[in-house]
Amino acid sequence: MKLIRFGEKGQERPGVQTEDGIWRDVTNFGEDYNETFFENEGTHRLSEWLNLHGESCPIISKDTRLGPPVCRPSKLICIGLNYAMHAKESGMEIPKEPVIFFKATSAIVGPNDDVVIPKNSEKTDWEVELAFVIGKKASYVTEERAMDHVAGYLLHNDYSERAFQLERSGQWVKGKSCDTFAPLGPFLVSTEEIKDPHNLDLWLKVNGKILQKSNTADFVFNIPQAISYISRFMTLLPGDIISTGTPSGVGMGLKPPKYLQAGDVVELGIDGLGTSRQVAKAHS
Repeated sequence: MKLIRFGEKGQERPGVQTEDGIWRDVTNFGEDYNETFFENEGTHRLSEWLNLHGESCPIISKDTRLGPPVCRPSKLICIGLNYAMHAKESGMEIPKEPVIFFKATSAIVGPNDDVVIPKNSEKTDWEVELAFVIGKKASYVTEERAMDHVAGYLLHNDYSERAFQLERSGQWVKGKSCDTFAPLGPFLVSTEEIKDPHNLDLWLKVNGKILQKSNTADFVFNIPQAISYISRFMTLLPGDIISTGTPSGVGMGLKPPKYLQAGDVVELGIDGLGTSRQVAKAHS
């Protein structure tokens, strides 16, 4: 199942993309894709509802804006330096334990919304990443049981302002959390449609040129390890999003480094999870 949310910012409604690629409005199901939905086996219940009512759900025009496919997650957690080559290009050692940090949920936007270069930005960068959504509460989860807590997968561009992130005192979060710095989607794909999340090609282009191209087989820490590790330090709630890190090819690692300018076009995708596109805009 592919879950979408559509409509103007702040007024998104739930929908699905059917097997034949049609977008349908499932507002009459009566739930948005939030913590309550995932906590109560929402994808299973929605699938059963669609078996009865799917043909009567209104078709959505493909010209309609897509919003983020998850509604107001309590947390957006990222794994840093989770590809060996990215750690190398960043001038950092491969971590012995997962590096975790937060992005503010206010950074979340739709997959094709503009990315806004923040005021005083010097080094706004891109990062294609596989993200996944927690489907049921997780605390002190073993690696063996960790995948039972995954509801689905989605595409994420973990935009980062490197000067804010690395050249000022404090934590990474302020370089990761600027408005529009977390485009998600186009859709959330339920687990049964992704046979092996640890063997997915991912790529990113800037102005038509491929800069990132890798496979999730190159993770330093896989998804069960990440869930088990994070759940030692905090409870993961249904609807929470965890992003698994980016491969090499970010702007910071190029020689010379290259960062986004107004007008640049960023396109990215992951096998089975669709593509997204953002145009860089200067802060007004």
